[in-house]
Amino acid sequence: MIKLFVGLGNPGPEYEDTRHNAGFWFIDAVARELRVSLVPERSYHGLVARTSVNGQNVWLLQPQTFMNLSGKSVAALARFFKIQPDEILVAHDEMDIAPGEAKLKKGGSHAGHNGLRDIHAQLGTADYWRLRIGVGHPGHKAEVVSWVLKKPMAEHREAIHASIDRSVSALPLLLAGDMEKAMVKIHTSKPPRPKPPRPAAPAADSA
Repeated sequence: MIKLFVGLGNPGPEYEDTRHNAGFWFIDAVARELRVSLVPERSYHGLVARTSVNGQNVWLLQPQTFMNLSGKSVAALARFFKIQPDEILVAHDEMDIAPGEAKLKKGGSHAGHNGLRDIHAQLGTADYWRLRIGVGHPGHKAEVVSWVLKKPMAEHREAIHASIDRSVSALPLLLAGDMEKAMVKIHTSKPPRPKPPRPAAPAADSA
């Protein structure tokens, strides 16, 4: 089961609505769902909420270290409470996925994401869960930095929040450790098409 939910982003009002803060948006949504408030915790270099779900302690974390030092915050909390890497889910922006889509995966490379890079280094492993929230790609490598540090257009922002809402709807599955079912729920961005109604049986002739 997931015991620590982490959202990556940069602190400060100038970054609040930027694509790079999609992970923060996810944690804000989870906090609303669990009816908890994030408060500053200097020991863990971030905003933290702690609650209990079905008798199990659950933590929410938004590192306040700036993106490239995210691991400092994650590792501090995880080590203190003895939370294992496979009990951690890190939500972050993902340029290789279109707005409106989100993907759940475990392990893998950091793919150049500075937040994940530092978490890899501080935990000493890549063996944790990631929620990859699609923010789209600008199309040119030279524009990547400015793209993630800008606010998404209204249409994209709406799509990103829809994918976050869908991910939050999988929260009971994530908390129960049913990651396969959570994956299906999160990855299904469109409702399945309804099957056509079966043709009615012909009415029997009356005598």
